[in-house]
Amino acid sequence: MTDTLHATHASTTTDVAPANKRLIAGVIDTGIALLLLLFAGSSYYLGYTSGNLTTYYLSLAVAIIAVAAFVAYGAYQVVQLGSTGYSIGKQAVGLRVLSVQTGLPVGWRAALTRYGIQLVSWVVPVLGPLAVYASAIVNEKGENRGWHDKAAGTIVYDVRQGFDPAEATVPTRALRDRGGPISHVLNDLSRNGIFLALVGIVVLFTILTKGVLIYPQNVSNLIVQNGYILILAIGMVMVIIAGHIDLSVGSVAAFTGALSGVFVVRMGMEWWVGILLTLLIGALVGAWQGFWIAYVKIPAFIVTLAGMLIFRGLTLIVLASSNIGSFPADFRAIGNGFLPNIDFAGLDLVTLVVGGIAIAAMIVQQLRTRRASASYGQTAEPAAWFWAKLALSSVGIALFAYALASYKGIPVTLIVLGLLVVIYSTLTNRAVFGRHVYAIGGNRHAAELSGIKTLKVDFLLFVNMGVLAALAGVVFTARLNLAGPAAGDGFELEAISAAFIGGAAVQGGVGTVVGAILGGLIIGVINNGMSILGIGADYQQAIKGLVLLLAVAFDVYNKRRTAGR
Repeated sequence: MTDTLHATHASTTTDVAPANKRLIAGVIDTGIALLLLLFAGSSYYLGYTSGNLTTYYLSLAVAIIAVAAFVAYGAYQVVQLGSTGYSIGKQAVGLRVLSVQTGLPVGWRAALTRYGIQLVSWVVPVLGPLAVYASAIVNEKGENRGWHDKAAGTIVYDVRQGFDPAEATVPTRALRDRGGPISHVLNDLSRNGIFLALVGIVVLFTILTKGVLIYPQNVSNLIVQNGYILILAIGMVMVIIAGHIDLSVGSVAAFTGALSGVFVVRMGMEWWVGILLTLLIGALVGAWQGFWIAYVKIPAFIVTLAGMLIFRGLTLIVLASSNIGSFPADFRAIGNGFLPNIDFAGLDLVTLVVGGIAIAAMIVQQLRTRRASASYGQTAEPAAWFWAKLALSSVGIALFAYALASYKGIPVTLIVLGLLVVIYSTLTNRAVFGRHVYAIGGNRHAAELSGIKTLKVDFLLFVNMGVLAALAGVVFTARLNLAGPAAGDGFELEAISAAFIGGAAVQGGVGTVVGAILGGLIIGVINNGMSILGIGADYQQAIKGLVLLLAVAFDVYNKRRTAGR
């Protein structure tokens, strides 16, 4: 029987994988492992040389997690390669590694040998190029076999060419077609690309700033400094999903911030009364613009461009080209305050407890989602990947909470942002209004035919945007303890950039609140990192523009690839 199998696949060895595909798969398989090792080493080195004990412990924890991820990744690769013939890189390009003798998966021992040789050959600078060259050599039998294949007794097939000698015995083609474990992991990583981009940018600037970026004080400042942009991004992504744009949010934030100064400082109102009136005026501003857009049917670009000019002028009128300050302590706390602290061994116990609650809530929510998917008969993600993601997410939240607890605790701005993310994520994902917004952005005419009141939805979207712009104006004013005529400059561009970098589509119909928050954090980390490095504002603007252009270009490329063009 073995001789028959060998004869069958030996007669077709000319159909084995071409060198370019093998090279791509090798780069993917080994590149991920090497990046994890590099991340671990860099984190430990930065913590060791930082001179700060808190940073050292944070960096050490991150390094340990990265090493554990490296080991888990290697074990997963070996098990999958030995049992199915696929690794992550191989499946990405349609290759399968099988025994040269039997044409079947080789088992974990041979897979471990192959993976180890391949990894070492890429780690050692001299052997890396030689391994690539050896993998591309075509011998007289037409077999593209590298050193790692010869040592493990394996051969690589391009199964997309229609030949898979192990399909009858180990039918993984059906697994791939319906999205098997490896495909699920790859798709999940693709869906969370914006999060991986944020992690990569944090790692990059942590290395460039020699660890200053992740100092506890700087982590806290990142939240406080970017809170108002993240608030605007939440409203902006909903507007963009519906196929509109809002260029006036910066001017509206400045106008409402100036009014809060008039109410609280000049008129002596209670701080909370002044804030409520400011939010009400923000709603009225949104209603004004929503009326022209929804019912008069003037494009949002024109209406909000006019609004940008109108409310910038009104800001100068209200302030009489002067500044208003200072504000009461309770008002300032919205932008600069922290929750009350309970000291515990030099850490804020309140922050640690809130971090623990957040981890528990995340685990419960993910478990409920997984059970619900199973009850509906949907294919669940691999258990190992599910628990690995939970573990990594839990550690990330724990490290973030530890960093905040090491400084002053939880900023009030973070509480406001957290509430908004929960409310608006629920609104867009579970409420009827959110489904209507996506439907309008996807196909407005079809939404109208299906009975959705598109005019009302458009109107309410801009009312909501006005309220959030007013809230952002209050947070910014409270942070500066000053209402000035220059407030709000460029806010609209930052908010729009956050939405697009976070995955919103230019044509509408696509985007998430969490994605917009991640996009805003990417901008914030880039700003903060470049400021620490002493890079001038001129270069910062150019780099942020390039990041936005690349994000939109990537969105367009994905749509064309999906459409097959």
